[in-house]
Amino acid sequence: MPKKNIMPAQEPEDEAPALLELVDGNGDQVLYELLDVVPYQEKEYIVVVPYVEGGDEVESVEIYEVVPNEDDDTETYVGLKTREEVEAVYQEFQKRAEEYFNFLEQNE
Repeated sequence: MPKKNIMPAQEPEDEAPALLELVDGNGDQVLYELLDVVPYQEKEYIVVVPYVEGGDEVESVEIYEVVPNEDDDTETYVGLKTREEVEAVYQEFQKRAEEYFNFLEQNE
């Protein structure tokens, strides 16, 4: 994922975070905070971070493609295959979220 720091900019205190419980490759359940659902090139992506109660600074985000399961009306979240796709979706997320987060560049 992109090496960027994301710091919340003036988030309303009474707004509860949107949480998702996802199952990782080992079958373990992991709690994530949903930052955004990003439409990009006729697909949807979720941008999430592992949930830490009271956590302010985030070192990186995780981006997954949303794949609808038409048979049972659920969704599967799939990791992105190319760095180019990650960067393109991340840039779109930055544009959409610039009023909510301060994005700080970091050296890799």
